[in-house]
Amino acid sequence: MTVANRGKQPTAADNAEAEVLPVDVETISVSTDMVLAMQMATSTREDMDGSTSVILGHLNRLLVEDLGAAEDEKVHDLLHRGRKLVDYTNRPTAETPSFDAFIYLRDSAQLTRRLLWIYTQHNRLGAP
Repeated sequence: MTVANRGKQPTAADNAEAEVLPVDVETISVSTDMVLAMQMATSTREDMDGSTSVILGHLNRLLVEDLGAAEDEKVHDLLHRGRKLVDYTNRPTAETPSFDAFIYLRDSAQLTRRLLWIYTQHNRLGAP
């Protein structure tokens, strides 16, 4: 398992907060690979919704990392797109057509994959 943690380190004042977990590059890589291999014709809405929750968890995890957005406008733009995707008002609901939910899932997985690549490069971990 390849992990790195450049996030906030817990202090005595943070006892009530959850500890920042390291980014699990391999798990995120496998999850995004699985989603990007999904086909709409053979995927149920339940599969899409379950995968969306997993991918958004990974995306949220990467959004709190220092990915060098201050030095790179493209990274900054990707992080902005990620924040928009995870916003509850933009997520698919039960009323969202399956096609739209599938596109949202793929967009989220593709962005997660791009941020994971940036994360590994920024932390000198090698390609995911």
